Amino acid sequence: MASNLEESSPLLPNQEPIGDGVKPVDGEESRKINTSSAPPPPPPQPAPQVATGYRWTANGLPFSVVGEPVGRTPWDTGIASCLGRRDEFFGSDVEVCLVGALAPCVLYGSNVERLESAPGTFTNHCMTYTALYLFGNLFFGWNCLAPWFSYRNRTALRRRFNLEGNFESFTRNHGCCGSVLEDDTQREQWETACDFGTHVFCHPCALCQEGREVRRRLPHPGLNAQPILLMIPPAGQAMGRDAAAA
Repeated sequence: MASNLEESSPLLPNQEPIGDGVKPVDGEESRKINTSSAPPPPPPQPAPQVATGYRWTANGLPFSVVGEPVGRTPWDTGIASCLGRRDEFFGSDVEVCLVGALAPCVLYGSNVERLESAPGTFTNHCMTYTALYLFGNLFFGWNCLAPWFSYRNRTALRRRFNLEGNFESFTRNHGCCGSVLEDDTQREQWETACDFGTHVFCHPCALCQEGREVRRRLPHPGLNAQPILLMIPPAGQAMGRDAAAA
């Protein structure tokens, strides 16, 4: 009887049955048994990486906000498409061609105004472009100063709408300089240099291409500046005035 009470006493260490009797188990062995019988903890899950804005990958594709790659889109019209395309913007394309040939300062100011949508943008950029245009033609005999000022609008337009740059297009068509595209900084430097070269050597055509692009993608900011309100009197009041006049 005493042996049975001793075996069932809670003051004794943990016991495990062996055959007909019990065997005392010390604390270290008990921890080993509990540890071996417990399931292994699940592996830690990596935190999802979400890109903040746009960042460029090694293959020339930007990551959107959700982290999915987005390919660059080509320009809507080529740089040599002076009259644009025969679509719903054909009349606007002809206007862009005429303004770019006769008054490039006006076309440049209009392009910046649509892209930035800020008050006073047209006047500031148009006057600055006009001054550089006159100085270049007066002292150097050709418009060599204005492209240093206007090529930045082409870079801003390309980055805003994720357009394919001239350097990337040349590399894709000819299969060369692929190592440069693997570095984000070098690729963007080459694209910016190509934007500058396009404005220097093909300045009127570059302005017209940018003008056709912004007119297809952005409305003129002046159209939504002051909404027009039409006040139409109710039909009952109109009938009352007619009856009083009769």
